[in-house]
Amino acid sequence: MTDIQQSYDYVIVGGGVAAASAVTGIRSSDDSGTVAVIGSEPDKPVYRPALSKDLWLKDDATLAGSSLAGDLDDDDHVDLVTDTTVTAIDPDAHVVRLADGTAVTYGKLLLATGAEPRTLSVDPGPRVVYYRTAADYQRLRGLVGADSHVVVVGGGYIGSELASALVQNDVAVTLVLDLEDVQEQMFPRALAASLTKAFADRGVTVVHGSVAGGEETGDGVRIRLDDGTDITADAAVIGVGVLPRTGLAEAAGLDVDNGIVVDEHLRTSAPDVYAAGDVASYPDALLGRRRVEHVDQAEKSGEHAGRAMAGSGDTYDYTPFFWSDILDAGYEVVGETSSALDMVEDWKDGQVGTGVVYYLRAGQVRGVLLWNVWDSVDKARELIAETAEEPVSDPETLRGRIPFE
Repeated sequence: MTDIQQSYDYVIVGGGVAAASAVTGIRSSDDSGTVAVIGSEPDKPVYRPALSKDLWLKDDATLAGSSLAGDLDDDDHVDLVTDTTVTAIDPDAHVVRLADGTAVTYGKLLLATGAEPRTLSVDPGPRVVYYRTAADYQRLRGLVGADSHVVVVGGGYIGSELASALVQNDVAVTLVLDLEDVQEQMFPRALAASLTKAFADRGVTVVHGSVAGGEETGDGVRIRLDDGTDITADAAVIGVGVLPRTGLAEAAGLDVDNGIVVDEHLRTSAPDVYAAGDVASYPDALLGRRRVEHVDQAEKSGEHAGRAMAGSGDTYDYTPFFWSDILDAGYEVVGETSSALDMVEDWKDGQVGTGVVYYLRAGQVRGVLLWNVWDSVDKARELIAETAEEPVSDPETLRGRIPFE
């Protein structure tokens, strides 16, 4: 751990993508301001998508190659402090307090505390991984091999990615779904069903039920479902969503509502305190107030917050996107994509495989799913902006608005 000083021009609480991007933002206009990046994880910032994508699927990918710490380590005015917990912030005194009692003063403060995994009635341990960090990746890597068996709990974003990555590494996978199909809460029913079938066709055992409990068994794990079924495996990966880490902000009296509430400059309700990344509830220029848990938002909002702390008056008017690759398919998403919204599906030749799904509320396109369709994120943003000004009266006219081959 780098020694920490008593005072900095900028203090960043968090050691992830948003934090690293914030330093880039600061440096765009302040070459020499002192910066402390304080992360609770033992590892330096990494490009988090690699933990469930490239590191499993590309032979030349390495954890070191996914590090974001290079520029931070090379900057003489940046102290990157890992494995250190901030226990309190005092906005009036411009002070953050560490677990060892150290008090650090700041000129500007960024809360980039991210999110933490939702937990079930299964305690984390050497063989039970609530997957989120570089350390989680390293632990799971050490547990699996071509002849191993992993139970993956959760069929949402992270669960489906990890099930896909593991089965492509010749790991036997049992996938526990509490809904009927993979990503059912986001995808249209036909797409979700086809994806569930694709997993089964690749040898994944799909089991339906809710987790009632579980424990490690010495050389493995046992997961119990609510119907009494026991699933034994070498390891369990639990990916059932995350919650924003807002405890510091709440204790300090900042406005919190499904995240730390910020304005269009990413400023919180406390002077000289900003928030970015997964934890920030921000006013999206196209969609209204929302919180986004994906790396594009962490990168863009982190960098913007850094510029703002260094004196920029620009507003944050970016609508982020995210992407994933599952088995042989890939997709990109802009905006809100909940299957509870109205949906218009536009599939090539009328068959699920290549196409665009439009998500609407009251005639406004709130989100767009680009399934095996590429280079169309900007078109999706334009459509969201257009229908915010003039809602569509007939949603079926959306078919063909974003073309695909």
